[in-house]
Amino acid sequence: MPKLFEQIFENNKKWVKDTLDRDPEFFKDLALGQTPPILWIGCSDSRVPANEITGTKPGEIFVHRNIANMVIHTDMSMLSVLDYAVNVLNVSHVIVCGHYGCGGVITAMGSTQVGIIDNWLRHIKDVYRLHQKELDAIKDEKKRADRFVELNVIEQVFDLSKTSIVQNAWSNGKPLFVHGLVYDIGNGI
Repeated sequence: MPKLFEQIFENNKKWVKDTLDRDPEFFKDLALGQTPPILWIGCSDSRVPANEITGTKPGEIFVHRNIANMVIHTDMSMLSVLDYAVNVLNVSHVIVCGHYGCGGVITAMGSTQVGIIDNWLRHIKDVYRLHQKELDAIKDEKKRADRFVELNVIEQVFDLSKTSIVQNAWSNGKPLFVHGLVYDIGNGI
């Protein structure tokens, strides 16, 4: 077995031991089910782990991740997670969380083809097109990328709010709130 996998398994055993030392009932309680109040739609970037950056435990946030935290109306994976979270788990908050330095957003700013991901990035390029005047006026490339990240989150929250799942929840009087956040990898906030 490759050394990397051996390390992962050893890390898991240490985590289990440390967790049980703190709370001997942790895994028994976790196995009883989940009732998270939050659905987190975040980026797949390995530097943005939802539970760690929010200080929450397993079972406290239901998570869906994809490149650049996109809410695309034809993405059956995201829609299935959203439907399950809203209609089965009864989450009351849905967070779309982007992050500064997002590779998907930065790549979408350019014109270089990078492969199959270009099809996914097309949606992000549409966000740029919607806000092109504002973004093109920002001469500093990092500041432009940071603003693009923020605008992408705003557009994804807007798209989330337009899904039939969220619209039906609101029509039925369900207390469901949608939020947009941007995480700064550079300072952890």
